[in-house]
Amino acid sequence: MSGHSKWATIKRKKGALDAARGRMFTRLIREITIAARQGGGDPAGNPRLRTAVSTAKAANMPKDNIERAIKKGTGELEGAVFEEILYEGYGPYGVAVLAETVTDNRNRTASEVRHVFTKYGGNLAAVGSVAWMFEQKGIIYVERARVTEDALLEAAMEVGAEDVNTEMEDRYQVITSGADFLSVLSGLEQKGIPVAEAAIERLAKTTKALTEGEAEKFLKFFETLEEQDDVQKVFANFEIPDEVMEKLGS
Repeated sequence: MSGHSKWATIKRKKGALDAARGRMFTRLIREITIAARQGGGDPAGNPRLRTAVSTAKAANMPKDNIERAIKKGTGELEGAVFEEILYEGYGPYGVAVLAETVTDNRNRTASEVRHVFTKYGGNLAAVGSVAWMFEQKGIIYVERARVTEDALLEAAMEVGAEDVNTEMEDRYQVITSGADFLSVLSGLEQKGIPVAEAAIERLAKTTKALTEGEAEKFLKFFETLEEQDDVQKVFANFEIPDEVMEKLGS
């Protein structure tokens, strides 16, 4: 399993997602605003907005918050003008890292991201020097408690998914190509599969296994980077062996 997915599992175990609820809402609002600005305010005709709204609803975001974010994106309400910037670099132990950000002040964001990399012994890299190590994939999460493994595997195969990861503790992970993401998502929904979360993510083509000591330092870096206000998502090509996972999760 990729380091990104394993780290998500660790965070859920420790209750970190609940502690970060406010920050999660901020990120969702920014995603909705940008999606509405780029593709219009009607989710039916804007796949990116439809996915963002669906994710926000799954996170129990109030309807009023969603509607305001859409209106800010379409210009019906005043608000900050956001832009998306992808930062590439190397974290501790030479692990390749991508940080997707949404910001209304690129100088502030660049300074904050660079500070985190430098603090943990990493460095930012030139555009294109790291991104090639990752490929965009559609990732669809389904809660284990809401569907059987056999039913999901059959539905995923019929709608054209590339793979289904059944190794996560509380969720299944349906993987699609970036191009097929929306059609697979729609197909699963039509077959009655309850989707908990869905997004385009960046999966590493190869991964670097970390020792226990390396993992502890790298995860501190990873979490600190994730906690920056303008950072939406962080991806890295690390892997944590099962025996190390057991020690970290205890």
